[in-house]
Amino acid sequence: MKTIVLFMMAGGLVGASLAEIFTPMPNLPPEIQKPMAAVQAATAGAETDPLRPVTHFHPPAQWMNDLNGPIWYKGYYHIFYQHNPYGDEWGNMHWGHARSRDLVQWEHLPIALWPSKEKGEDHCFSGCAAIDGAGRPILIYTSIGDKRTPEIWAATPDDDILLTWKKHPANPILTLADHGGQQIDDWRDPFVFKAEGKTFMVIGGHPKGGKGAIFVYEAKNAELTQWTYRGIGLEGTEGNWECPNLFPLGGKWVLVYSPHSTVRYCVGQFDPKTCKFTPQSQGVVDYGDYYAPNCTEDTQGRRIMWGWIRGFPGGKGWNGCLTLPRVLSVDLQERLVQTPVEEAKRMRGKGIRIEGRQVSDGRWVAPDISGDCLEGILRYRPGQKGRFGLVVRCSADGSKGVSIIVDVESGKLTVGGKTIEKAIGNDTVRTLHLFLDKSVLEVYAEDGRVCVTTVIQPDPGAMSVALVAEGGSMTVEALELWPIH
Repeated sequence: MKTIVLFMMAGGLVGASLAEIFTPMPNLPPEIQKPMAAVQAATAGAETDPLRPVTHFHPPAQWMNDLNGPIWYKGYYHIFYQHNPYGDEWGNMHWGHARSRDLVQWEHLPIALWPSKEKGEDHCFSGCAAIDGAGRPILIYTSIGDKRTPEIWAATPDDDILLTWKKHPANPILTLADHGGQQIDDWRDPFVFKAEGKTFMVIGGHPKGGKGAIFVYEAKNAELTQWTYRGIGLEGTEGNWECPNLFPLGGKWVLVYSPHSTVRYCVGQFDPKTCKFTPQSQGVVDYGDYYAPNCTEDTQGRRIMWGWIRGFPGGKGWNGCLTLPRVLSVDLQERLVQTPVEEAKRMRGKGIRIEGRQVSDGRWVAPDISGDCLEGILRYRPGQKGRFGLVVRCSADGSKGVSIIVDVESGKLTVGGKTIEKAIGNDTVRTLHLFLDKSVLEVYAEDGRVCVTTVIQPDPGAMSVALVAEGGSMTVEALELWPIH
């Protein structure tokens, strides 16, 4: 994904080189000039890493983790994210900021939030963006101070292009003291949503001595700076829940949460009167190196979600990126379905298409295409037994590489070193859809009902793609491969 860096000059936005954006400017708050200069100093080194992704969003340099506050506003998708400007490891949590018109080309904007040390704030933890009653954006996030309990704070933009932000004078807008004496641990990560004309918010954590839960609040004013605690919406079985998202989708409600392990979802119903969520089905959002997703709804009515890809090695001057944006839906069996946004096709270069080839007990290297940034779609008919699929980043003779393999008898799916039991059904025609981006591999199976995102460490010289059959044969209905840019 192409990134364009912006800065404010003479009252408007103009294109700039990366050096220009990070040059301290008098019209930017002094609190963000220092962290932006630190990112500038690390950018040149980060760009030299040959395994750094190029089609997945990441900051110019340094650490990122959770996606925060994706929102559509006045012609742009805006995303924010947890960001350490001072190193490629977790710490010093700020909110980075970028925007895009098409979900493919992203413009880096100045850091949106920074810790207000003078107010006892040490980190700006995760949260969301919302539109208040006046139609203006507001950021709602978890303010962390090492010498106090967590608080929920808000910030509003200084301008209509959302270039710079200021902390709301009403902060804190919610504290642990607002729960009528109920004790809550690991309380963080607000997410705002609407139901039956009212505005609600969920926050993750767990009751003291209890399991992971969502805590539900209702807005008392149009400015979204006053809230009433409505109780526990759902308590689960895991130890703690982070980054809850609760939203309507296809006539149902979907709850997504991150329990310090594989991200999970529940499909069910939310009752705005009781503020209780009743799950009717559940599953896994992504089986791989994926955590802390966040989502928004755009003007097309699409529910779009990104997740944080984690697990990269340190010491590279950068760490972390986002998945490609995914459109969510719910199927008739109340399973969550994720598909790449249609706009992702704009990244495709000139590709190849192969039809009708049979592969038996071996590997067949695809001709005329290779690389470390590719999109591929494989539709095939497996034999009655055996293991079938694709290998990316393999040698020219088909050896080595990163495998995406389906075991036809057990339904087991293996992506690199990750294995998912009973992931694949018994359809006669199967589809594997993948995005390879340097050291990132995203795989969509079962038409988006099974997703696996993984960080890989391939052989630097291995650039080929091969079809593979082990213990049987498969017939390729179509294999399409494109270089992506």
